[in-house]
Amino acid sequence: MRTRSSIHLLSVLFATCALQVATNEDDSSCSFDLMKACRSSVSAVMKAVRVSEFGGVSVLKMKEDVIIPSPGPNEVLVRVHAAGVNPVETYIRSGKYPALPNLPYTPGNDAAGVVHSVGSKVSQFKKGDRVFTQLCTGAYAEFTTADQNSVFDLPERLSFAQGAALSIPYRTAYVALKRVQARASETVLIHGATGGVGIAAIQFARAYGMTVFGTGGSSQGLEMALQNGAHKVFNHKESGYLDLIREATNDDGVDVILEMLANVNLGEDLKLLKMDGRVAVIGNRGTVEINPRETMTKRLAIIGVGRFTDEEVKEAMAAVVGGIDQGWITPLVGKEYLLENVTEAHRDIIDGNARGKMVLLVP
Repeated sequence: MRTRSSIHLLSVLFATCALQVATNEDDSSCSFDLMKACRSSVSAVMKAVRVSEFGGVSVLKMKEDVIIPSPGPNEVLVRVHAAGVNPVETYIRSGKYPALPNLPYTPGNDAAGVVHSVGSKVSQFKKGDRVFTQLCTGAYAEFTTADQNSVFDLPERLSFAQGAALSIPYRTAYVALKRVQARASETVLIHGATGGVGIAAIQFARAYGMTVFGTGGSSQGLEMALQNGAHKVFNHKESGYLDLIREATNDDGVDVILEMLANVNLGEDLKLLKMDGRVAVIGNRGTVEINPRETMTKRLAIIGVGRFTDEEVKEAMAAVVGGIDQGWITPLVGKEYLLENVTEAHRDIIDGNARGKMVLLVP
């Protein structure tokens, strides 16, 4: 654990000690006592991203004097090595989210690292364990605390960057598929399959025995979707791609759509769904006009994915841990950024430049 105490304070104390030693040679305890006083007066601090007001990326401030939190009785203190970057964190930062943290705060929901210390009632983890966590806030920092029930073992086969890609993306994908009651043998279209949630959804849907279609905006992203299990992929930047999706289903349509950008695609989604189809709205950045008659004539359901219940989170993370143990969950890490480049990461994820999971590295 590193300390960045006030250098000025240290200088003053050492100078005072030297002066006292020079004027009173018998007081040999001076240096030791002053050093003890200095150490006890300075708390251990860390690097962390702090937000003191809601707004654009400029409100993300790197600080080097944030007090390292102490774990409560049921908490684990983690030395963070990687933190995931999620779209929801940009919504919270901008103040455009239903539930906002108290200011100031440290952003970040997903972290992976090594246990540094544990609370008095924690028995399942110990110092040195490799773990990943799910948090409300606090991942964009060198250290973070998490309730022991929100901390999970990270196997050696997965890197810290992959660990930081596990919580929000896989939890979201699992809950989305469950809320739309996705079933084996059905066809699912993942509309935005190349980001963190999209890749997670591909892996879950394949494990469930579904036929998986995915869309993306680049040849590299589409290739990644195929490598992670998608049966067919379509470039949503190309005109006519919706017709190609229909052709791939023999004009029957798809059973389920996981939608990452509803304000752009929801109207067309309703046309792509077959009878009794369901669309899960995972992402949205504005308003959209739809024809409700589409839902009436085909008995369609539009289901929001957000504000997870405690039971949903518990079930989802159990599924994630099970998939890790069985070897079919392997997060795909995209672009990596140093912690001090967090503003660039927040710009990129909103600009739609994600291929795989964006991650902040915390050396």
